[in-house]
Amino acid sequence: MFSSGKNAIKKEVEDQNLYSIRLLNNYQNNNVIIRWLSFLMLVLFLCLFLPWQQSTESYGKVTALNPQDRPQSVQTVIAGRIEKWMIMEGDYIKKGDTILVLSEVKEKFMDPDLLKRTDEQIKSKEISIESKKQKIQSLQKQLSAIKSGLILSLEKTENKLIQAKMKIESDSAELVSSKADLIISERQYDSQKGLYDKGFKSLTELEQRSLKLQQSKAKVTSALNKLASTRNEYINAEIELNSVRAEYTDKISKAESELNSTQADIYDTESSIGKMRVDYSGLQVRNGNYAVKAPQDGYILKASKEGIGETVKEGEEVLTIMPINNSMAVELYVKPMDMPLLYKGCPVRVQFDGWPALVFSGWPNSSVGTFGGLVRVVDKVATKDGKFRMLVVPDPREDPWPEKVRIGTGANGWAMLNNVLLCYELWRQFNGFPPDYTAYEHKKEIEDEKKIKKNKNSQKEIDG
Repeated sequence: MFSSGKNAIKKEVEDQNLYSIRLLNNYQNNNVIIRWLSFLMLVLFLCLFLPWQQSTESYGKVTALNPQDRPQSVQTVIAGRIEKWMIMEGDYIKKGDTILVLSEVKEKFMDPDLLKRTDEQIKSKEISIESKKQKIQSLQKQLSAIKSGLILSLEKTENKLIQAKMKIESDSAELVSSKADLIISERQYDSQKGLYDKGFKSLTELEQRSLKLQQSKAKVTSALNKLASTRNEYINAEIELNSVRAEYTDKISKAESELNSTQADIYDTESSIGKMRVDYSGLQVRNGNYAVKAPQDGYILKASKEGIGETVKEGEEVLTIMPINNSMAVELYVKPMDMPLLYKGCPVRVQFDGWPALVFSGWPNSSVGTFGGLVRVVDKVATKDGKFRMLVVPDPREDPWPEKVRIGTGANGWAMLNNVLLCYELWRQFNGFPPDYTAYEHKKEIEDEKKIKKNKNSQKEIDG
């Protein structure tokens, strides 16, 4: 009975045609799936031991290596009103080609003959300087004549002083002689009078002696007066000498003052001429700045000003130029943790926006659509967002970069670092560890060896 019930249940299950029952019964298909899964796991396991090149991914854009090759804005040097546009957006222009023409807006520069009038003022000032130089020559001659006259007048007055002094000496000697005669005459008169009183001499003889005495007294008085007059002449000669000196000193001072004043006028005029020449040169430059010209060869990009009659300020941007000769580079930004790994000459793979690419960062040789580059510059200072900028230039050993890549195009970059096993790279990624520093350390070792060799050579030269 139990056996018949079991058979009935089996028959009922078989009649239901369940998928799981049929799959379990199909053991041959199960063996195939197991083999494929085992093979796939074996392949994946072997792939873990494949070589993998570590890299640091960064993002940026295309730029120019030389600052002069980057898009530049063109500003007006002077303020003005736009009168005429000489170009259109997208035009190719050469250095020195006129972009637009401005007209004057400042009142002090609106005179059309301002340059000519300024030149005339400069010439009139130069003529004034020549006349003042001639005046200086005349004043110098006049001053020389005054000095010569002073010398002659001083010699003449000094001669008078010497003559007066000699005359004083002569008159003094004459006075002494007259006084001696007076003493003798007095003595003779007294002797004659004594003899007359005794009766030995006549009255006539006494009167003769008295007359001689009076004559001697008159000579003394005359000598005194003459000496006093001579002394007055000496004093007058001294006064005249001082007067001549004062008179000629005043004349010389006036002539020198006028000479210095004229020389100062010349200096002031020369200074004003210098300022006017600066203004004249500035006007010439300003006249040349009415035409805004291209600073270098390139293509016209977007114009910042539009239409005719629009006013622009000094130094205001009017349009942008894209230079024709640009040294292409890629500007990439890397994280601070990756910055120590980068160095000048570090290889980089670059992928440009708009160029289809299939990238295998760990197998750069298998990547398609990427281009080789070398790190040229790594900034010493981080940007505002905390990243470091580096410039990548084309690798001359690789295929050239596309010619149609424009400045500003987005780009992705992968700096190629150390070669490791794929399993190690997965372990590093899972744990969030930075890439190996092997490449950076190797580069530092090479630099240290070069420095050591250089120091040794320098020491040998010093010892030699």
